[in-house]
Amino acid sequence: MRVPLILGIHGRKGEGKSFQCELVFERMGIEVTLISGGELESPDAGDPARLIRLRYRETAELIKVRGKMCVLMINDLDAGAGRFDEGTQYTVNTQLVNATLMNVADNPTDVQLPGSYDSTPLCRVPIIVTGNDFSTLYAPLIRDGRMEKFYWQPDRDDKVGIVEGIFAEDGLPRRDIEQFVDTFASQSVDFYSALRSRIYDEQIRKFIHDVGFERVSQLVVNSVDGPPQFQKPNFNLSYLIEMGHFMVQEQQRVQNSLLVEEYNRGLYSRKLTPPTAASNSNYSPNGSDNSQALSPNDAHYYKAYSSAAHSSSRSGSSSNLTLETQEQVRQILSQGYRIGLEHVDERRFRTGSWQSCAMGEINGESDAISTLEACLGDYSGEYVRLVGIDPKAKKRVMETIIQRPNGKNN
Repeated sequence: MRVPLILGIHGRKGEGKSFQCELVFERMGIEVTLISGGELESPDAGDPARLIRLRYRETAELIKVRGKMCVLMINDLDAGAGRFDEGTQYTVNTQLVNATLMNVADNPTDVQLPGSYDSTPLCRVPIIVTGNDFSTLYAPLIRDGRMEKFYWQPDRDDKVGIVEGIFAEDGLPRRDIEQFVDTFASQSVDFYSALRSRIYDEQIRKFIHDVGFERVSQLVVNSVDGPPQFQKPNFNLSYLIEMGHFMVQEQQRVQNSLLVEEYNRGLYSRKLTPPTAASNSNYSPNGSDNSQALSPNDAHYYKAYSSAAHSSSRSGSSSNLTLETQEQVRQILSQGYRIGLEHVDERRFRTGSWQSCAMGEINGESDAISTLEACLGDYSGEYVRLVGIDPKAKKRVMETIIQRPNGKNN
C-alpha cells in the first residue's frame, strides 16, 4: 500500500496552519527540520533542490540515530515555488524544486545528493508543506498519490476554542468570547492574537511617555533593576470590540487606498501616449526614432507606441497578426480572461525561461492587438507566447506561441 509522502495543509492567511502543526509536533514529541519558502530560490541554479535533498537526508539520519519521529516541514511552499500570474518568472530553480519534491515523494528511501550515490536505504521522512493557494503549484506535484491535501478552515466552534486559549490568562468568560468571535466572524485567527498584543502596547506607550524618549534605552537594556514591569490590563468585552473595530478600519484603509493601481495606470498609459509628444522636441510623429534622448523607461514606451501607431497607419484598421491569433485574442477577452505575453530568446527557449512583456491596461480588442503588435516588433528575433489567464482562479487557461525567431508568425 502506497501512502503519499507529502501532506499539504492549505487555507486562508493567518488561520494558524503553521502554529497548529507546531502544537501537534510538541505534543507528539516530534523533531522538525524546517525549510522556508524563501529558501527555494537562489542566484545559483540547483541550490534549493540540493538543500531539500540535504535536509531530507539529515532528517532521516536523526530518525536513525535518535530513534525519534521526525518530519521535514516546508512553510509557504506556494510563495517559493508557485506561479501566481504572468508576472511571476518561472526559473530553473522552480523547476528543479518541483522535480526534486516529486522524485522524493516517489522514492522516499532513495534520495541522493548530486554527484554521489549511497545505496543504503534511508528512513522514510514525512514531508509537511503549508501554503495559501496550492493551485499555483505544479499540478503533477500535488496530484493524489504524491500529496495528501488538507484544507484548514476553522469553523465557529474551532475559533471560539482557539480564542479562548489566546485569552486564557485574562479571565474572559466563554460567553464574552463567543460574542467577541461573532462580532468579527470574518477575521482570521491571527486577528485576535494581534488585538490582544495591541492592548498591551498601550502600557508600552504610557511607559515611554512617563520616562521620556531619552531614557527608554537605558531603562530597558541597561537597567540595574532589570526590565520594567507592567500591570496586567483590564480585558473587558466592550473595549475588545472597540479595539477590534479600529483594527478593521485599518485593514479597510489599506484595501481602499489602491495607490499602486493609480501609479501603474499613469505609467502604463504612457505606452500608447508618448510622454513627450507635446512637450519634448525629440518626439517625431512622422516615424523617425528620436527616443535616444529620453529616459530608458520613456524610450521603451515610446518605441512601443511607435510600433503600434505605424502598424495601424500602414493598413488603416487592419492588423499584422494572423487571423488565427486575432481570433484567439477575441476568445480570451470574450470569456473574461486577461491576456499575457511572454518572450524568450533561442538559448533560453530550450530551458523554458520565459520572461513577461511589458503590458499596459487593455480595455478592448483593439488595445490587445496593438499591444501584441508592439511586443512582436520589440522582440522580432525571439519566441513570443500568448497566454490567457483566469483572474479568479489565478491560473493559465491557454498558452500558444504566436511568433518564432526572425519574425515568423504562426
